[in-house]
Amino acid sequence: MTANNEMLALINHGPKDYRLETVARPKPKANELLISIGACGICAGDDKCHAGAQMFWGGPEGIDPWVKTPVVPGHEFFGTVVEAGEGALEHFEVKLGDRVIAEQIVPCGKCRFCKSGKYWMCEVHNIFGFQNTVAEGGMSEYMLFPPTSLVHKIPDSLSAEDAAIIEPLACAIHTVNRGDIGLEDVVVIAGAGPLGLFMVQVAHLKTPKKLIVVDPVDERLELAKTYGADMVINPAKEDAIAKVKALTGGYGCDVYIEATGNPVGVTQGLEMIRKLGRFVEFSVFGKETTTDWSVVGDRKELDIRGAHLSPYTYPVAIDLLERGLATSKGIVTHSYKLSDWKAGFECAHSVESIKVLLVPDEK
Repeated sequence: MTANNEMLALINHGPKDYRLETVARPKPKANELLISIGACGICAGDDKCHAGAQMFWGGPEGIDPWVKTPVVPGHEFFGTVVEAGEGALEHFEVKLGDRVIAEQIVPCGKCRFCKSGKYWMCEVHNIFGFQNTVAEGGMSEYMLFPPTSLVHKIPDSLSAEDAAIIEPLACAIHTVNRGDIGLEDVVVIAGAGPLGLFMVQVAHLKTPKKLIVVDPVDERLELAKTYGADMVINPAKEDAIAKVKALTGGYGCDVYIEATGNPVGVTQGLEMIRKLGRFVEFSVFGKETTTDWSVVGDRKELDIRGAHLSPYTYPVAIDLLERGLATSKGIVTHSYKLSDWKAGFECAHSVESIKVLLVPDEK
């Protein structure tokens, strides 16, 4: 039990140096909201940040760390408005007691990307859970939404589990949209983790000619079938590339969405995709990936498309969940109290889980 002006929070002090601490509860200033956290998901990015992946912590080539510590991790959160700074309720068009979520990025509102509407590529690029003071995350009892936060209301009809997966579902929607899936397309989604399984749900709504999911875990492949996959392939048991090419008359798939976070997912896709195909890359990698780039240009003239965050898709995610066209059922597999965060991270790192939530101890 903490005092009224204190809270429990997980603090990232560096790679593999996370500590549960009692800290001061934030006090909202003008146009800031204080949120009581309902739950916060553990993302693959959180896992790789904890492990010390170079993209978060820099490297020997003089790359500066992107993460600014000490900081509360967590960007897959939702909560309830419990306090507001001057003007904040009007600023965000919410009221005390509303269930809300903020997009994972805190845009500066001033750079060329923000000013042109491409806020998800903000040059400053503060992301909740990775930059101290300006963007503290949701693995705590309370958190602040700064004035430039992009806040959305959550309908009362959504379960806590559905509310907790709005962020990854929104990312999945953006990724699938980047593939420009058509009715005649054969689509391969590589990776049936939380993001990949949400991508299956969304891609199914696009009604492609064939939707194929590739993953080495049979249980996840069975789940993908329930979400609309027409075919599933376990690459540990079958030649996935040969099977897709046989299905497509030797050409390969039209759209390949990479969501494995493993370098083999990239090289597999470059071989599996047809000439002039659309390769969508979403993953966060723990190490560099190398390949023969002549495949991209000289051999296949591929259209390589990155997918980052979830621009303009949070309302879409909320709507799909509200209409029952997307779901957290089967994907949210475990929930741990914040004080048991170590077990939560260990579970999230294993193939026994799909999506793991951390919940404040008093919830």
